[in-house]
Amino acid sequence: MDEPTSKDPLEGKTLEMLLNELVADYGWQELGEMIRIKCFNENPSIKSSLTFLRRTPWARGKVERLWLRTYRRKKRVIGGK
Repeated sequence: MDEPTSKDPLEGKTLEMLLNELVADYGWQELGEMIRIKCFNENPSIKSSLTFLRRTPWARGKVERLWLRTYRRKKRVIGGK
């Protein structure tokens, strides 16, 4: 019998994967406008952003929520539900 698969789109995704996808989709400037945190607006890098996000739950939550909205939008555009 097959194991039930999770419906959680974040399952198996690392924070680094989420951030890389968001930067690829929006770029640092737009990402910094959408989520107003210093590490996205002043000399941004994946490494410095990950350091901040891993220590700051409220900021990580904003990144996860933005990724989920983006994921759902992409899923609709591609033809998913």
